Amino acid sequence: MQIQELRKKAMSLPKTPGVYLMKNEKGTIIYVGKAKALKNRVSQYFGSQNTHSVKVRKMVENVFDFDYILTDSEFEALVLECSLIKQYTPKYNILLKDDKGYSYIRVTKGEWPKITAVLQKGKDDARYIGPYTSSFSVTSSVDEALKIFMLPRCNKSFPREIGKGRPCLNYFIKQCSAPCAGKITRDEYNEAVDAAVKFLQGDSAKIVSELTAEMEEAAENLEFEKAARLRDRINSIKKINEKQKVAGSDVKEQDVFAIAQAEDKFCLSVLRFFDGRLRDNEWFIFDEMNSLPEMRSELITRFYSMGRTVPKRVTVDGEVSDSELLTQWLSEVAGRKVEIHIPQRGRQLELVAMCRNNASQKLALSMGRSGKATAALDELSRLLNLPKPPVFIESYDISHTAGSDNVAGMVVFKNGLPYKKNYRRFSIKGFDGQDDYASMAEVISRRLNRYMEEKDTEEGFGILPDLILLDGGMGQVNAVLPIIKAFGFDIPVYGMVKDNKHRTRAIAFDGGEIAINSKRQAFTLISTIQEEVHRYSVAYHHSKHKKSMFNATLTKIEGVGEKKSKALLKHFKTVSAIKEASVDELCKAEGINRSTAEKVYNYFRKDIDNTPEKMG
Repeated sequence: MQIQELRKKAMSLPKTPGVYLMKNEKGTIIYVGKAKALKNRVSQYFGSQNTHSVKVRKMVENVFDFDYILTDSEFEALVLECSLIKQYTPKYNILLKDDKGYSYIRVTKGEWPKITAVLQKGKDDARYIGPYTSSFSVTSSVDEALKIFMLPRCNKSFPREIGKGRPCLNYFIKQCSAPCAGKITRDEYNEAVDAAVKFLQGDSAKIVSELTAEMEEAAENLEFEKAARLRDRINSIKKINEKQKVAGSDVKEQDVFAIAQAEDKFCLSVLRFFDGRLRDNEWFIFDEMNSLPEMRSELITRFYSMGRTVPKRVTVDGEVSDSELLTQWLSEVAGRKVEIHIPQRGRQLELVAMCRNNASQKLALSMGRSGKATAALDELSRLLNLPKPPVFIESYDISHTAGSDNVAGMVVFKNGLPYKKNYRRFSIKGFDGQDDYASMAEVISRRLNRYMEEKDTEEGFGILPDLILLDGGMGQVNAVLPIIKAFGFDIPVYGMVKDNKHRTRAIAFDGGEIAINSKRQAFTLISTIQEEVHRYSVAYHHSKHKKSMFNATLTKIEGVGEKKSKALLKHFKTVSAIKEASVDELCKAEGINRSTAEKVYNYFRKDIDNTPEKMG
């Protein structure tokens, strides 16, 4: 069907809840969605395409027909949607790949057993504890146990390799008891293994209580070495627990969801907390589909449709579409009341920031980028309410000395990093004197004119920025906005405001300022950009000012004007080189005849001949 026919069919739908199924020419279901009012929702797809994301437009291009199922309520539509997506796995729905298997704790048999984390049971006589759904939790727990009870993590085989080498670094930092070097008896080793297995299977508070009782008994029996060993284990467990509190949650049971974006790619990170401790970390990368509130709703639904246990609280990093409906569905799945929480302050907000940073790191890794830069751009785009993180950022600064030698520097950051091949310098030509606003307006106008000339090259000036940052406040912003609009472009423009100590303080925009001190990653990025553009423009100004001073020196010579002065400096680079040149060498500069060369030569020799060494 054509778009017009599909729209006509959509307009005939009832305004009642239901599920719609988009199909391609072969009849394959490529998208499943739910709607509170089918007519309103489905007809949106076949109206103006300008409001849709790239992925939605591509989906609509492939729609040949659609079907629908009416339901009695929006909640029933949500339940049916989940079921149909699971059944058909449509191409254009957000599908989270569920590649989680089961993990086990493996304890080998023998006189010197070893403890490891494994992803599946082997066909051997080892003891397997599990299964556990979280490999993250198993791996970290085993690592903790080996450190606490000073058990080896190497591949050495005991007793075969006992006494055949020196202990490794882990022994010296008190993370291994070095059975390889005979530093521990077999009985002591087995006692440590048994205690580690108990620790992995039980509550750490209970283990500490049992170890404390053993320590006190050993002390009463004058077994001071054993008591000291038990004391060290207790202290290690307490230290591990303190570290976990730092990354832990003040809510006993919750999942934290956060999304990071880079260009048209997104990453969902989920931190899962049980007993106030971080027990699992999952992440998924996918393409853009809907708005962030719609994506959060769909992602949460998809995540718990994969059989994940629903906690009492689901914490998210922003607005969620149909949150009441989603809360009802989560409560139904969990069999108890579930809360969707958007934190505004405190520890919960810190956890959301940690989760989003984790998503940024994963996304950056998948795209071969810097994790810090990706996180900073994502935070900046949220701070400035941009549609997506900017790829190209251009920044401008004006530099002069009391209005003389007026110049501007333009620096470019690509994906959050300096892109020096696209740096440009401007010498202000439109007027003389000091006027930073007029200077900024001239520079932006010239830059956009160059874009119109070079846009087909898609290089240098042929690339339009996603964001412009000006060194200054609202005056600079207001000076350039009319110019950008006159060219017909919609480029976000903000000023970078400094405090009285010349440090970045805020972002200026139409209507006020945005404080950025609390946005650590965005603050660092903006400060770096501001420092870089200032350095670049000042360096150009100093270079030009130095040449102006040289020009002033040369124009004092009879017969040497501005043009000949520039010709001499262009040829010899410095005044010192001109001073040392012979008449014949001076004649080689463009436009310099022998008469002028002799005047230049004599002018500098006059100064030399009048020195004390040459007198008398």
